[in-house]
Amino acid sequence: MSLEHDLAGVVRLLDDVEDGHRLSRNEAAGLLAATTGPAVHAIAAAADRARAARTGEAITFVRNQNLNVTNLCVNRCGFCGFSRRKGDPDAFRLSLDDVREAAELARSRGVTEICTVSGLAPDFTGETYAAILEACRAGAPGVHLHAGNPQEIAYGAARSGWTTAEQLERLREAGLGSLCGTAAEILVDPVRRRICPGKVPTAEWVRIIREAHGMGVRSTATILYGVGESVDDRVEHLSVLREIQDETGGFTEFVPLSFIHQNTPLYRAGKAPAGATGREDLLLTAVARLFLDNFEHVQASWVKVGTKLSSLLLLAGADDLGGTLYEEHITSAAGGTGGSYLDPAEMERIAADLGRPLVERTTLYGRVG
Repeated sequence: MSLEHDLAGVVRLLDDVEDGHRLSRNEAAGLLAATTGPAVHAIAAAADRARAARTGEAITFVRNQNLNVTNLCVNRCGFCGFSRRKGDPDAFRLSLDDVREAAELARSRGVTEICTVSGLAPDFTGETYAAILEACRAGAPGVHLHAGNPQEIAYGAARSGWTTAEQLERLREAGLGSLCGTAAEILVDPVRRRICPGKVPTAEWVRIIREAHGMGVRSTATILYGVGESVDDRVEHLSVLREIQDETGGFTEFVPLSFIHQNTPLYRAGKAPAGATGREDLLLTAVARLFLDNFEHVQASWVKVGTKLSSLLLLAGADDLGGTLYEEHITSAAGGTGGSYLDPAEMERIAADLGRPLVERTTLYGRVG
């Protein structure tokens, strides 16, 4: 009998994990494939206990602002509804003065983090990415800059004739505080060739993340799921992250990103499902908490799944609610309806409903106040 239909087997495995057993890939796949209510509930409960043992009762958040610099992009990823070509009526690109003014506004709101998010504009170079950070730093001195990802590092470096290490060092000089662990999507090359053929392959993504961690630049870790990948693909992705974290300890958190499908080329062409189901959302968070035993923090991404499901994910292994954001165009362009701003007062309501304290944090998980 397969694990997903063997409740006694699930419970025995979860007890072993609680006693210190490290999940294998096959075991994690079996848990992700669970479909019966009692099995799913048991997995969520075990993940919640693991969260409590690992991070305590606090639900954390960061007061941050996204800054979307441009939607111009040389790539056309199948899961993306954000990218535009030059000449498209809704294409935009902020000037450096616009970036500085946006950073000033963010600082006036009391944010501790600015996160820059952009397309791969045709004329961007490594120096362009550095100039964007310098404009942010001019407008918001002292605010942590969370920016870039392995794809942008590779793109900027290639456009400037630099190594990726030189690109990272230039960004650090410009004010980079930490790297986004995005552009990971699914770290399985056959899936990447289907959903984002223009992006760096898995080995290059991994190499750049390790390089950043080796330079003392920490990063988040993400997964984009629900694009038609298999359970085994999800486990392979988690395995890559766990191996990196074993080696570097450089990931600050794991952020599951549920595919928003409505306005994406993949979905419209019938090449991807209508995103993940609620069961899949719950199990991805819970199994990640159990499998990624070397990660301290797991985020519930309210902008992807909404606040109500985020509340349930906080009962299934997640301990962090992410950021306030203020500005969000990428998810909404794909058809997301979660909104672009989450007031800390609403976060407080969510935490109070679960009987847990809400704690403001920095990007690197220091406590604010």
